[in-house]
Amino acid sequence: MDVTIYHNPQCGTSRNTLALIRNAGVEPTVVDYLATPPSRAVLQDLIAKAGLTVRQAIRQKGTPYAELGLADATLSDDALLDAMLAHPILINRPFVVTPFGVRLSRPSEVVLEILPLPQKGPFHKEDGELLIDAEGNRVA
Repeated sequence: MDVTIYHNPQCGTSRNTLALIRNAGVEPTVVDYLATPPSRAVLQDLIAKAGLTVRQAIRQKGTPYAELGLADATLSDDALLDAMLAHPILINRPFVVTPFGVRLSRPSEVVLEILPLPQKGPFHKEDGELLIDAEGNRVA
C-alpha cells in the first residue's frame, strides 16, 4: 500500500494521523517536511489534490505567519508559496497521500476518508478520546 504522510513529529495531530495509518496495518512513507520540504510543484499538487486553496494550506499558529505579513489578503498564491517554501513550518500538516486521494488530516480522523484498509483495532487519540472501537469501527 503506497501511503505518504508529510509529518511533523512535534505535532499531536500529525502523530495521531500517523498512528491511524499504522492502525490500518499500513507502514507509510514518512516525510519530515521540516527537514525535507516538498518542492514547489509537489506542494502545489498536494494543495490542489486536497481541494484547498494555498491560503487554506498555510499554518498560522506557532509560525512566523504574522511577522511575515501573510494575513495581507492582497498577497498572491505565488507569494504565499514562496513563504511556505522558505519557512516550511508554514505548511499545514499533515498532508496524507494514498491511492484514494490527498487530504490535509485536520482533524486526524480525516485520514480515514482515504485509507483503503479498515482499522485493525481500538484507537485512542493522544488526548484519550476514543476514535476507533475494539472491532475497528469509528466511534460517533
